[in-house]
Amino acid sequence: MAQEDVFKKLVSHCKEYGFVFPSSEIYDGLGAVYDYGQMGVELKNNIKKYWWDSMVLLHDNVVGIDSAIFMHPTIWKASGHVDAFSDPLIDNKDSKKRYRADVLIEDHLAKIDDKINKEVDKAAKRFGESFDEAQFRATNARVLEQAAKRTAIHERFAKDLNDANFEDLRELILECEIVCPVSGTRNWTDVRQFNLMFATEMGAAADASSKVYLRPETAQGIFVNFLNVQKSGRMKIPFGIAQIGKAFRNEIVARQFIFRMREFEQMEMQFFVRPGEELEWFAKWKDLRLKWHKALGLGDAKYRYHDHEKLAHYANAATDIEFEMPFGFKEVEGIHSRTDFDLSSHEKHSGKKLQYFDPELNKSYTPYVIETSIGVDRMFLSIMAGCYKEEKLENGESRIVLMFPPALAPIKLAIMPLTKKDGLPEKAHAIMDSLKFDFKCQYDEKDSIGKRYRRQDAIGTPFCITVDHQTAEDNCVTIRFRDTMLQERIAIDSLHSFIAEKVSFKSLFKTICE
Repeated sequence: MAQEDVFKKLVSHCKEYGFVFPSSEIYDGLGAVYDYGQMGVELKNNIKKYWWDSMVLLHDNVVGIDSAIFMHPTIWKASGHVDAFSDPLIDNKDSKKRYRADVLIEDHLAKIDDKINKEVDKAAKRFGESFDEAQFRATNARVLEQAAKRTAIHERFAKDLNDANFEDLRELILECEIVCPVSGTRNWTDVRQFNLMFATEMGAAADASSKVYLRPETAQGIFVNFLNVQKSGRMKIPFGIAQIGKAFRNEIVARQFIFRMREFEQMEMQFFVRPGEELEWFAKWKDLRLKWHKALGLGDAKYRYHDHEKLAHYANAATDIEFEMPFGFKEVEGIHSRTDFDLSSHEKHSGKKLQYFDPELNKSYTPYVIETSIGVDRMFLSIMAGCYKEEKLENGESRIVLMFPPALAPIKLAIMPLTKKDGLPEKAHAIMDSLKFDFKCQYDEKDSIGKRYRRQDAIGTPFCITVDHQTAEDNCVTIRFRDTMLQERIAIDSLHSFIAEKVSFKSLFKTICE
């Protein structure tokens, strides 16, 4: 099945089973804004807990805060967002559609990659086990031709972005014969900058002095509270400050479901270090963050690093952790060495000293910062995509199953009486009452047991507990495992400890710390 079709099915599944709904749908929706349904909010909260605990429990030098969405407008001048937080915008004159120029070129490069990979796949089928992929990529004329073409475009593209050369960026789009997906024409406008911040007014007087912004990132709330946290918590460098919160960006082209939205949530941690030690810490956090992702068991091959060629104005090193979505490898997390840009800039604009006195060195300095920033919504989408499976069963039937890591599953277990009589519902309710204080449970007695299993598979419930007529005799129930569909009898008295071990974050944390 084409990946585009898989993605459409995934989006449909999210709505049908209560994971994600279009916002304001009864009013025909609002572009690139989504609501999380009853299953989605549970999964989202579990993702946030996995991240939060991995930061503040596993590291005794990382603490959390929750800063305000509204902040003093000068903060965004100091951070560079007022002057530099923009994307290259281009319009197609025929369709009247607006695009990000860099995304158009990135999509074009991805098509070249697809052509190369198709050549490799064809050769692999032709030569079988004797196929040497590395040698083929290094010697095949068609592959080398496409690779050289890609390199030339990419180098020019990266230079244009670094130099803010929008005139040549447009020329590159024309030379690559990139067409508007809607009109199919190459009738493009000039490329221009578009600031992504949402502005609003605070207070009764609608004048310039009351202009504030919805924050485009959560990091600045950490930086302006650096000394508050350091002094009140008696923190010693190196230490980190973690935060989860909403951010807002007026994206030019918000697309690909919840991958790029105008209102989204971030999980960010700023780690403050001594100047000169930042690249060492950058490498450590880069390695640790990839371990965090891979611990979920979605497949190591689905992740890769993408080192930045165009660095942000505040960074001296940056990399993305990308996940293979149904529409290609895309960024889910960024790790950046932000130098001392933020604290120095806020010190300059505020007139307040934001330095740390290091008792070991007996001097004050402005710390350097390593940032890890992950989009909750992108992480949500990567998990949905990685866990969505369509399976053909031995009996000829099929099932859709979400193979969530048990710790992240919205519903940990479903409790089902085999029939609605003979005291089985009462026994099932009693079991649920004993477990619901520790685990998110769901009671289900409607339809055949097979249909109930399919419903639970579709929302990713890892365990189904069936209460049958034998339960009254042996005080046991049948537990059915989502991934294998195997079943076994288990004593009711053992249920709590069994489920607790399986759905705990502890096994994930141990994997990260290895």
